[in-house]
Amino acid sequence: MSDNPLKPLRLGTRRSRLAMAQSGQVAEAVRRVTGRPVELVEITTYGDTSREHLAQIGGTGVFVTALRDALLRGEVDFAVHSLKDLPTTQPADLVLAAVPVREDPRDVIVARDALKFTDLPRGARIGTGSPRRAAQLNAYARSHGLDMETVPIRGNVDTRIGYIHDGELDAVVLAAAGLSRIGRIDEVTDFLSVDTVLPAPGQGALAIECAADNAELIVALGELDDPFTRAAVTAERSLLAALEAGCSAPVGALADLLADGQIVKEMRLRAVVGTTDGTRTVQMSTTGPVPETYDQATALGRELATEMLAQGAAGLMGERAQ
Repeated sequence: MSDNPLKPLRLGTRRSRLAMAQSGQVAEAVRRVTGRPVELVEITTYGDTSREHLAQIGGTGVFVTALRDALLRGEVDFAVHSLKDLPTTQPADLVLAAVPVREDPRDVIVARDALKFTDLPRGARIGTGSPRRAAQLNAYARSHGLDMETVPIRGNVDTRIGYIHDGELDAVVLAAAGLSRIGRIDEVTDFLSVDTVLPAPGQGALAIECAADNAELIVALGELDDPFTRAAVTAERSLLAALEAGCSAPVGALADLLADGQIVKEMRLRAVVGTTDGTRTVQMSTTGPVPETYDQATALGRELATEMLAQGAAGLMGERAQ
């Protein structure tokens, strides 16, 4: 970094509107902490060009691979990912230099006629590309006697919301954080409580990644790291890894902080695994001291995963990730 203090730092990003928006926000923060200009380098990934369902082409990890390849080739200095897309094994030659403060991790509904989730009509068709969301929505519908159908969809936010406007679907499920980052949170008709649908591990958080041998850049990017967010997402992703599940598996997890007044006392980790049709689920939680190290955070996730596996979680996930 010190070779030329004014040479722009190159930030690798996917070309989607959401990726460009969140990369732009990170670029501005990096400019502030480093005093260096930052230029966005757009990288096309197979996941952006393929029309196949994500689960068939390897899950959201396909979005990450091209960015990591560009990092390893030295074409970019750092990259920004949606943390929920990252595979749980970290390459030895790359490092997560920062996990900034997390946005709202919840899922949301965008429905016709500004309907709330519980006001959707009988037989409502709800679009989602996520087995995790389908599993939990179907389980909720079963337990509450609701008549609804989840419909698999792909595409960007415009495409997905378009299904409502043209009458194909009654509602779609999206991540609050994504809509917030592209300035479209006002289109949300209902926020789904995490008691109804647990988010994907890492949802709402970003990961800023760079080469492991770029010590100066690691220190600079570290200014953007939020220790509480990092501890929470580390616990969530540790659970996912211990379940041997990929990022497209029907696993929901959320670690949050339990406070007594102004004092943060504990971290609670909740998780769910279910069959996509919602007929069988394993849902559990654990609470412990707020992790102060990476090992403590991973232990929290691993312990809960072990309990879930003992309750039969493995049989609900279909193909285990290799």
